[in-house]
Amino acid sequence: MAEIVLGIGSSHTPLVTFDGEQWGAYAANRDLQNQRLNTSDGRWLSYDQLSAEVGDKYAADATLEKFLAKDAICQASLDRIAADIAAAKPDVVVIVTDDEGELFHATNRPAIAIYHGDEVVTHPREIAEGSPGYVHTMVKRYAMDQVHRFPAMGDFAYELIERMVARHIDVGTAASVEDPEKAGFGHGVGFVITRLFGDRKIPVIPILLNTYFPPNAPPAARCHDIGRVLRAAIEESPRDLRVAVIASGGLSHFTVDEALDRRVLAGLCDNQPDKLRTIPMEALNSGSSEIRNWIALGGVIEGMTNRWIEYQPLYRTPAGTGIGVGFGVWS
Repeated sequence: MAEIVLGIGSSHTPLVTFDGEQWGAYAANRDLQNQRLNTSDGRWLSYDQLSAEVGDKYAADATLEKFLAKDAICQASLDRIAADIAAAKPDVVVIVTDDEGELFHATNRPAIAIYHGDEVVTHPREIAEGSPGYVHTMVKRYAMDQVHRFPAMGDFAYELIERMVARHIDVGTAASVEDPEKAGFGHGVGFVITRLFGDRKIPVIPILLNTYFPPNAPPAARCHDIGRVLRAAIEESPRDLRVAVIASGGLSHFTVDEALDRRVLAGLCDNQPDKLRTIPMEALNSGSSEIRNWIALGGVIEGMTNRWIEYQPLYRTPAGTGIGVGFGVWS
């Protein structure tokens, strides 16, 4: 029987792909001119509007000294996840993440899709002329600097699709990448493979939730149901497989909401699914929508024990823009 040996949560923010010394430049280029920052009550504000509302509340957190210290914590957490994966020796890693227009576009955007091809192929990301050096570093870490090919496990994925559909989860599917220059896998999958697998070639099964794009982004309770059914589908398999399931993405961004992040982690670590299932839709917009991946993980790891957790609110401007990052392992 297939066995889930690890449940993992890991943020994949650009901030963990390049040095903390560059976080300030990233914030200046991305945040200060942003006209559409999401808040957890469903509002959308420009940076100037947010600043007028919040003031310089987080100025003491948005310093180079803090950036360097928090970068070190994040990298140590990622190293710890990588070590846990190496020790567990999974035969396959199921990656629950989101697609941001890398594989799916407006012509077809399923609420949930499982890839059942035998090879994951990444989509190169175009870099504008004159882009800062950290952009090149980020794109390489996301395996989007060129076309990369990684092993998948299509036959097992096919079985999972069949079992999940039988349990009333309507799964969209994809089985190939025809032209990676036009569409392929992106950062949510590429970061896991390049940063957490080391030199090991572990087959993956990408599960893509539509977190970013209305109107068919699933609500929190549905994401949790998806995780529960995914676990059942894995454990019903007669295959002798050691399986790891990882949620890639999140937590709150592009304004940091520590209360929301801590609610998510408490729901996961304290086996309190209602804290996950009742998160309102207005809290799951833009980057914060990736919390859905963690909620789905919550359905997978119900009853499992949290081995360790790390949470850091990465404020990168005085007004509190940035991301709440989480890293943790369950078994």
